[in-house]
Amino acid sequence: MNPARPAPDAAAVTVVGVGADGWAGLPDASRAALREAEVLIGGRRQLGLLPPECTGERITWPSPLRPAVPGLLAEHAGRRIAVLASGDPMFYGIGRALAEEDGALRVLPHPSSVSYAAARLGWPLEDVEVVSLVGRPTARLAAALHDGRRLLVLSADAGTPGEVAALLRDRGFGPSRMRVLEQLGGGRERTTREAATDDWRHPPGDPLNLVAVECRRAPDALRLGAVPGLPDAAYEHDGQLTKRHVRAATLGALAPAPGELLWDIGGGSGSIAIEWMRTHASCRAVTVERDPVRAERITRNAERLGVPGLRVVIGAAPAAIAELPPPDAVFVGGGLTAPGLLDACWQALPVGGRLVANTVTLESEALLADAYRLHGGELVKLAVAHAVPVGGFTGWRQAMPVTQWAVQKPRTTLNPLPGVDR
Repeated sequence: MNPARPAPDAAAVTVVGVGADGWAGLPDASRAALREAEVLIGGRRQLGLLPPECTGERITWPSPLRPAVPGLLAEHAGRRIAVLASGDPMFYGIGRALAEEDGALRVLPHPSSVSYAAARLGWPLEDVEVVSLVGRPTARLAAALHDGRRLLVLSADAGTPGEVAALLRDRGFGPSRMRVLEQLGGGRERTTREAATDDWRHPPGDPLNLVAVECRRAPDALRLGAVPGLPDAAYEHDGQLTKRHVRAATLGALAPAPGELLWDIGGGSGSIAIEWMRTHASCRAVTVERDPVRAERITRNAERLGVPGLRVVIGAAPAAIAELPPPDAVFVGGGLTAPGLLDACWQALPVGGRLVANTVTLESEALLADAYRLHGGELVKLAVAHAVPVGGFTGWRQAMPVTQWAVQKPRTTLNPLPGVDR
């Protein structure tokens, strides 16, 4: 055992997972922890499941919950605390917040609603994607929609199934099959009859529910893949859009990894930041756009494509990036000739961070050539041509070539990046 970590029986806080079957469904260890606790913290419904033999002081979580965690733990420090959680506390539950506050944590899990649902449906969990809409916008579900995939959606309340059905219809997945599973593991467990999303007519039911979706894309719906390079038609834009093939090459150079943060400078339609975030649910991005109309358009594109968490900052760089959290990668798609912009982005990057800049103008290309000479990396020219009708024949129409500089920041930097006043 690690001597730096307390033994389980010495934990200051015990987190007990409780199912819809309440006290009757708890194992002996969980019951003992609740009986011995001097303080019992949980939701009103959870606390109501406990019998009188649990004599600890009962405290209902305030709203909002997350900011209240440190204060409640500090207020009752030195007492035996038991926190009630739904199902598995470490799966989209309160366990995460408690673990971040108190390392001396003992967790007694219960089967999660996801485990119950997979058992009822006969779905192998490793083949299912779980999307939580508890405290999260419904729009984030859009990023998980792929033909043939199975989804288990954790509902916020009784209205969530209807919202899920509406989103599926709006995103071209009306033929998908849906079921709602309520009060899983309890005496009032119920599963609705399977129905196509286009025909979903079920009224709101129990607020403790989960939605099972078998995704089926409508034949005429736009196909959105799982890798960067979505069709240009997926975006609302005014012409300021990094086109599909260049976008795929740009995301390849940026190399997003789970949990990383991207700065997207000169957002345009937001395509680079959006597809960065679509690569993994934990990827984050901030896009900087000085035009308020375009900024609103970015927000709409992000919501439609399943990444409503994209942060949009209205302003001109470099001033607009001064207060942003440190990035793991930076993409500059516009404004390269703004004095000090490239250097400000470079200075903000940590060692190992990546910077990618694209341009179609000779003036900005000269800046990238200087940057490449000073700091290395890769300097490439991306040229794409499309086949178009030429009379009764077919010819090539060349798009404007894009010059791209991509570099990873080394451990030491001797020279600043070039500016327009070099």
